[in-house]
Amino acid sequence: MKIFQREQRSLFGEILDWMLTPLLLLWPVSLALTWLVAQGLANKPFDRALEYNAHALAQLVGVPADGGKGGVQFNLPQPASEILRADDSDIVYYQVMGPGGEFLSGERELPEPPAEETPLPGEVRLRDAELRGVEIRVAYIWVRLPLQGGPLALVQVAETREKRSVLATEIIKGVMLPQFVILPLAVLLVWLALARGIQPLNQLEQRIRARSPDDLSPLDDRTVPLEVAPLVSSVNDLLTRLNESLATQKRFLADAAHQLKTPLAGLRMQADLAQREGTSTEELKRSLQHIGRSSIRATHTVNQLLALARAEGSGAGIARQPCDLAELTIEVVRDSVPRAMDKHIDLGYDGAEPGSPGVQLSGNPTLLKELVRNLVDNAINYTPSTPEKPGVVTARVLADTFGQVLMLQVEDSGPGVPEAERELVFQPFYRALGSEADGSGLGLPIVMEIAAKHHAEVLLEDAHPGQNPPGARFSVRFPADAEEAG
Repeated sequence: MKIFQREQRSLFGEILDWMLTPLLLLWPVSLALTWLVAQGLANKPFDRALEYNAHALAQLVGVPADGGKGGVQFNLPQPASEILRADDSDIVYYQVMGPGGEFLSGERELPEPPAEETPLPGEVRLRDAELRGVEIRVAYIWVRLPLQGGPLALVQVAETREKRSVLATEIIKGVMLPQFVILPLAVLLVWLALARGIQPLNQLEQRIRARSPDDLSPLDDRTVPLEVAPLVSSVNDLLTRLNESLATQKRFLADAAHQLKTPLAGLRMQADLAQREGTSTEELKRSLQHIGRSSIRATHTVNQLLALARAEGSGAGIARQPCDLAELTIEVVRDSVPRAMDKHIDLGYDGAEPGSPGVQLSGNPTLLKELVRNLVDNAINYTPSTPEKPGVVTARVLADTFGQVLMLQVEDSGPGVPEAERELVFQPFYRALGSEADGSGLGLPIVMEIAAKHHAEVLLEDAHPGQNPPGARFSVRFPADAEEAG
């Protein structure tokens, strides 16, 4: 089956693309906007000239001295006519129309203003038009005549747009040509800025590569940019967890080697004794019994070491599911009854029934059963008992009426634990002084590890204060919602 891998992209190229692509797309838009602005700038001076000419021609429109009996007159001096025509680039047209729309002078074909437009005497207006297929710019003014009723005459001055196009083109050249130099320079500056900006990443990469394989110390996040600091912090968290994991493995290997050395040495010694010549049948049986006990002890130690490794290595993200602590505790007590009976110990459960309110929690059922089993085994191991005076071990699950605390208790009728040793008994391989109980010294450390995974608190106190013996009571307090607490 062919596996499609996502194409690996360069962060440098990604940023460069996102910076330069909009720049290149905006460049044509800049050209269009510059053209529009240039057209507006080019129109202004020539429009003023057209307005001036329209005003000048309007002053030449009048009536004869006889009061208008001879009609409206328009007298254009020769110098003025030459000024209108004196243009090398554009053709200038003018037109004068009487009050009745009669043609007085100029270009007959010059288009008239829109019919819907309201005439305002004395105001020069501008519009675009077309004459013989050529675009022109027209300035026109209505002139009020001193006749009865105040009729209006129309004066128009127009010119082609050649000079305007030439000026607009020159403006665009003056603006856009420098951009052909500025754009590559901007690309170069962006390139250099990005190369400088990602240099701390290259330095960080070099520092990581220069580290020795066993150097798991945190990276210095004060010398990296703020945007990279969260990444460095995450790497530091990973290094911390990795360091803890390696330390746990080293400690496990050291503990395993230390604890297995004694039973394996005993096995070897008893095997050597059994192989000696002249060994009697009774001596051979005793050696085999010692070998059997040593093998049982070694098996128990290995199981405890594996349980401790599982508890320590499960991490914070243990698989959780709804668990009935009362049901789990009863199962462990039921499984431990045969062993308790062999030691003449009265083992029982006294607490909330399975399914009752407040005994549910979110946790790992395998680890929780391991926790209960180690507490029960520890109580059985350290509770003295004889057929005449059996010991008592009681397990219970308690939930308060408000459902805020869920508690597991295991108490015994043994000698208890002195206050000076109550913190020490939770350390791996610690054995109380004067104790002859069989065990590996790993049960209570396993309890502490599993409780920590479930954010629970382990307490140790006397089961019967003031009595002799006082007994020991181990209490594990779980939060009401262990999943939310995690």
